[in-house]
Amino acid sequence: MAFLDNWTSILILVSALGTGLMAGLFFIFSVCVMKALSRLPSSEGIVVMQHINETIINPFFGILFFGTALACAISVIVALLHLQNPGALYTLVGGTCYLTGSLLVTFVFNIPRNNALAKVDAQTTESATFWNEFLSTWTAWNHVRTLSSTAAAVAFIISAGYHW
Repeated sequence: MAFLDNWTSILILVSALGTGLMAGLFFIFSVCVMKALSRLPSSEGIVVMQHINETIINPFFGILFFGTALACAISVIVALLHLQNPGALYTLVGGTCYLTGSLLVTFVFNIPRNNALAKVDAQTTESATFWNEFLSTWTAWNHVRTLSSTAAAVAFIISAGYHW
């Protein structure tokens, strides 16, 4: 396969795979997990989401999430150094979409909400109000992560078609 004959092509392939997997993870939260949690009584939904937030911090997720970010950062640098290549623009778009719309959004919007949720006592009367706000804002930002990761994967796939 001529496409896999150079490291740039492998980098693009890894970036496409990572962003695609992250898009799938974010997607399942947006369309299934958060909807299911919203149907539970707030005290139960809070506790389950607290457990999810603790469980997702594991080596497999870390390697996928941060490994994809690293691949995307390197992809952006490579694209900027090869802007004359027609596929470089797609690589630049893909890397930028993931780094801003997934990584940055996670750290600026989703993680702070997760940290606040970790401190909530699910048995208090105020927790229901917090939970309703959490569900709407966290999920809205998760939609952004889903769309950004999907756009990144598509851009990397298109870039791969240019056979750097």
